[in-house]
Amino acid sequence: MIISGDRSITQDALMARVRRAATGFAALGVGPGDCVALLLRNDFTFLEASLAASTLGGYAVPINWHWKPDEIGYLLRDCEARIVVVHQDLAHLLSDAPDGLVILVVPTPPECVAAYGMPVAGGALPGEDWNAFIDRHAEWDGPPQPARESMIYTSGTTGRPKGVRRQPPTPAQAAATARNRAQIYGLVPGIRSLVPGPMYHSAPNGFGLRAVPLSEVLVLMPRFDPEELLALIERHRITTVFLVPTMMVRLLRLDDEVKRRYDLSSLRHVTHAAAPCPAEVKQAMLDWWGPVIHEFYGATDLGAPTACTPHQWLAKPGTVGTLTEGATVRILDDAGVECPPGTPGEIFARVDYMPDFTYNKRDGERRAVERDGLITVGDVGYFDADGYLFLCDRKRDMVISGGVNIYPAEIEAVMIGIPGVLDCAVFGIPDPEFGEALCAAIRAAPGATEAGIREALKVKLANFKVPRVIEFHDELPRDDSGKLLKRKLRDPHWQGAGRAI
Repeated sequence: MIISGDRSITQDALMARVRRAATGFAALGVGPGDCVALLLRNDFTFLEASLAASTLGGYAVPINWHWKPDEIGYLLRDCEARIVVVHQDLAHLLSDAPDGLVILVVPTPPECVAAYGMPVAGGALPGEDWNAFIDRHAEWDGPPQPARESMIYTSGTTGRPKGVRRQPPTPAQAAATARNRAQIYGLVPGIRSLVPGPMYHSAPNGFGLRAVPLSEVLVLMPRFDPEELLALIERHRITTVFLVPTMMVRLLRLDDEVKRRYDLSSLRHVTHAAAPCPAEVKQAMLDWWGPVIHEFYGATDLGAPTACTPHQWLAKPGTVGTLTEGATVRILDDAGVECPPGTPGEIFARVDYMPDFTYNKRDGERRAVERDGLITVGDVGYFDADGYLFLCDRKRDMVISGGVNIYPAEIEAVMIGIPGVLDCAVFGIPDPEFGEALCAAIRAAPGATEAGIREALKVKLANFKVPRVIEFHDELPRDDSGKLLKRKLRDPHWQGAGRAI
């Protein structure tokens, strides 16, 4: 059973709709290697359209619906999508869509309308109704095609976002992928799973799609809400969840009475990733939920080269684990020399079970991130003497102040534990003497002061790691997955300063 709000559908009924959608997609010219774009909130349709494209050997291409029309238009042209499936309330974002694109419109479900407080959409549809499209096609009975993963567009930290276009797996790679997903996500037959994050992001996307055939119950949250997540875990006896650290921070900020209200004893495998998790946050979650919280390090481009069990983390607080099956990880300095244990460097990795990929129409950029068959996404970290990987920061986020390398993630991990700090981001800004200085953007509770925050930081950090500038914000820019859009905070400081942004 798959559940969203008060609606439900069985896996058999969903897969019948998938096969009908596949027939319709094929009639519109979709075949192996072609793209179907999805501008959708979490909904049954997200699963239907993704699996229908995969049935034909095509790519489902999820779109972040926080993007602006010109960003969405760029993606649609870059992937050469033949079709876009869009929720009715998001259809206005297609104003820059290319000519000839087939638009299939999905009525926005009531749970999404309620979660986002939006008016019920009305008026003429800009394309064919999704349900009518499915109903007028028979179920697909063509030859099976090698299934491709969704083509996820990376966040575009430099220039335009890049689509990670991966080849279909061999049978051996598919089998290894299944073992890896069981280890990392707890995706095994009979689970009762929950997807609280938007499926346009890589990890919720992979988790949700792979959970469909394995789950007794799969619950889709239209929008993350911490208390609602607890209620859903209790109501549906959820065993398996994927979270990001920001979700855990918001869960921990619930009143103790609210935390005690819900029975979470069904949980067996909770996974988090996508951003560094402060050790205090992870420890507090383990104290609350017990030793069920797993972690992995990975990226859309890399797969998951390391994983960490709760017991490994308790033995090595702060680690993101040890190598997964078929993984190679090397820590290299700027000259390409491997760093000794304990010395940070850029992380280069390969996972053998992951089929090779390129960045869509950007083979040169793909080659630029490879060294000796290993790929980097710009993360900095180190191995300890026992082979456990620890992350420092993203290479692009590292601040060089007066010739000293400073990792903002370390400072953020301390800052988020200070009473009164509700959210924070640390980054470099221009400084005439040191080249760069540290700036902290903070969302604070009433009564928190700059002086108090500085004093609390000095207890745990060297003085040169205490931000020179502290800015207070009503909110920090995060997307619905909790990912911090740090560039929006940093770029205004560098406008006209001569640094590429």
